[in-house]
Amino acid sequence: MSLDQIFVLALVGVVFLSFFKEIYPPEVTALAASAALLATGIIETRDFLTVFSSSAPITIAMMFIISAALERTGVLTIIGDLLKRQARGSFLRAMLLMMVGTMGASAFMNNTPVVILLTPIMISVAASVGVAPSRLLIPLSFSAIFGGTLTLVGTSTNILMSGVAQETGQPPITMFEMTLPGLIFATVGMLYMVFAGRFLLPDRASLSGLLGQEGKRRFLARLLIPSGSKYVGKNLAELPFNTSETRILDVVRGEVSMRRTMKDLVLEVGDRLVLKTGTGEILGLKEDGQIAFRDRDDHDVEPVTADQTITMEASIGPNSHLRGRPIKDLKLRRKYGVYLMAVHRQEQNISQDLQDLRLQFADTLLLEGPPEGLQRMMEDGGIVNLSTPNERPQRRTKAPIAIATIFGVMGLAALNVMPIAGLAVIGAVVVMMTRCVDPEEAFDAIDWRILFLVFGMLGLSMGMEETGTARLIVETVVGAVGGIGPIAILAAVYVLTSALTEMVSNNAVAVVIGPIVIALAIELGYDPRPFIMAVMFAASASFATPIGYQTNTFVYSAGGYKFVDFIKVGLPLNIIFAVVAVLIIPIFFPF
Repeated sequence: MSLDQIFVLALVGVVFLSFFKEIYPPEVTALAASAALLATGIIETRDFLTVFSSSAPITIAMMFIISAALERTGVLTIIGDLLKRQARGSFLRAMLLMMVGTMGASAFMNNTPVVILLTPIMISVAASVGVAPSRLLIPLSFSAIFGGTLTLVGTSTNILMSGVAQETGQPPITMFEMTLPGLIFATVGMLYMVFAGRFLLPDRASLSGLLGQEGKRRFLARLLIPSGSKYVGKNLAELPFNTSETRILDVVRGEVSMRRTMKDLVLEVGDRLVLKTGTGEILGLKEDGQIAFRDRDDHDVEPVTADQTITMEASIGPNSHLRGRPIKDLKLRRKYGVYLMAVHRQEQNISQDLQDLRLQFADTLLLEGPPEGLQRMMEDGGIVNLSTPNERPQRRTKAPIAIATIFGVMGLAALNVMPIAGLAVIGAVVVMMTRCVDPEEAFDAIDWRILFLVFGMLGLSMGMEETGTARLIVETVVGAVGGIGPIAILAAVYVLTSALTEMVSNNAVAVVIGPIVIALAIELGYDPRPFIMAVMFAASASFATPIGYQTNTFVYSAGGYKFVDFIKVGLPLNIIFAVVAVLIIPIFFPF
């Protein structure tokens, strides 16, 4: 084993460790791996630049834009409205309709926005059929994963594996090449959820429910401490209206929030107090003379405003501008008049010491503020409303154009009229030129993290090929299972990919495992196609943890789940899918 091979193997180990421990974001880790290979001279700059000409990333980016057009034109909202009408109070009916509808939508557009858009709808449906949202959100995520395996454009992993196949000299994966085995996987998955999985689904409380009475307070009153007030020089505990029925949320001094130091704060002239209370408490304070309204002569406390507010559960989306920043730097109060009451993350409800917390994708927030402020916050792309479906105006008259575009891209690709990358570019331009989606919204919809993850991992794959490390891994695997036969190798490939996907980004696993598996098949004299399909299905079919797939991560917080909930429901499904893969993949793709 050469020093270069030792270095690359060690680098692969460090990359997977960083993915698993989340030391850095996955895209940063992947680019760092390519940077290390460039710095050591293992790969040349001119060779590395060829990864940017790969068809997979541009196809993925363009499909994000087309998916955004389907979202903006209200296609998913139509599906959601149909689900609500047809559920008719039955949990089983609601789950079946939701799974079929979600699978259909996920077959044609990226499944992450499908789940993000349908989550508030399914929370509403859950209330209408009398069950906790946690009874429907895991099936929602799983059915989106099922649907993503049905077509080439159903998930970025499929597009990526097609690119990997082309990079290694194999024919690209066609639009519906995986559809028949994918339908078998999806049918088996639905049968499991109906006859077994639904009985394993937990009943979890929502964030607002776990925080008790927060949702009953409906007003924010802003009060000014004027010169000469008897409250100047007092701390908050001494104020007569600081009772169990009225909570002081903030003290604003000038333009600075004193929220972090309120415990020992002494009031000064000009301080503005923000109270959270109900209508009855405000009227009671008025009658008691503790709040002087403008028609009173008592100006100890003058109200600035008293606005009706609502409490809303929301989640951080994958492209939210709030991600990665401390809450104290977001200035939610100043920009929107909104207060963050609590955050739910990975089985924990955080309501104290929030100011230094950095928000992450899929965090669930409990927000309180005026409806117009919360609406502006949603329009700015910061949050996804989980309390009610988003009421943003949809361009429904453009829906036929968006639907025709996605079917045109898929149909022409299936007929080999043009490679999928070229068709996706044309489709993205069509939906922007016809105003199905504004250019700003279109480019905001692209998940640049995924693209740079792909670029970085393609560089690592190139290093493995250049140094012969991939061949070394192949020879090791051949020595371990090669003599048993292709079925055993197929099973080993599927199980290895599935296990890694539960811990690491599915796209990263596909890019690393794909070239090795193709080389292994060629080395043994087998057709690489069944092994490519095994990697593709296994990388997409992630059910046993909430961190293996973005849709699982999103519903994890939205549904208030515990980590073990995914293990209970998803691990048996992983095992079933592994058995199904070994049985059906060789039928459709002989060795």
